[in-house]
Amino acid sequence: MSRPMPTPTYKRILLKLSGEALMGELEYGIDASVLSRYADEVRSVTDLGVQVGIVIGGGNIYRGVQHSTDGIDKVTGDHMGMLATVINALALQRALEHHGVPTRCQTAIDMAKIAEPFVRRRAIRHLEKGRTVIFAAGTGNPYFTTDTAAVLRAIEIGADVILKGTRVDGVYDSDPEKNADATKFEEISYEDVLKRDLRVMDLTAITLSKENRLPLIVFNMNLPGNLRRLALGEPVGSRVMDFPTLDTTTKSHR
Repeated sequence: MSRPMPTPTYKRILLKLSGEALMGELEYGIDASVLSRYADEVRSVTDLGVQVGIVIGGGNIYRGVQHSTDGIDKVTGDHMGMLATVINALALQRALEHHGVPTRCQTAIDMAKIAEPFVRRRAIRHLEKGRTVIFAAGTGNPYFTTDTAAVLRAIEIGADVILKGTRVDGVYDSDPEKNADATKFEEISYEDVLKRDLRVMDLTAITLSKENRLPLIVFNMNLPGNLRRLALGEPVGSRVMDFPTLDTTTKSHR
């Protein structure tokens, strides 16, 4: 007798992935093995009936510029970064489809030859039909990060939660890759993230999440099964939401 399918906690999620994560052990570019692993992780939650939207960065190809020392102004650099996210989105789309996950790619910049333009109602309809939707090109505007784009798209599609996949297993009071004594927060409020300047997401993204009471979970995307465990409501990573002032008992040492 077959076991019943477990019931997911979330109906619709927005997964935020960094472009750097796609590099794997490479110095730049896209590691095919990472793409395949991430596609398998996404399939594990779509098999549960969870609707998945994805926003991916472009830092493995081009990060934009903070200063114009390389002769490229900020606006041009940000536009180049948006195009880099499209490259990553197309690569991820192909990997997902290879794993049997139906997809659509929508871009904030019109490029109809290779992807659909972002249309909120169309994106929601794709999700309802079981298609994973990859949102590329950020917000389509310079000076806004893909973190902000992720929050914006999550709000627009009515996602239950934002899941930010990183290389670490949650939110810490300092960089755990540099400080072995960094303290992890199991739960923390958006207000405390802002007060402590924890750099979970940029200021605009955090503020937008806080104003819309949208929960965020930061977790290690590279640990197999983590995404599925999150979808099923298991305690993975660090939860950021509109809690009251932080209770120090929610902290744990690494």
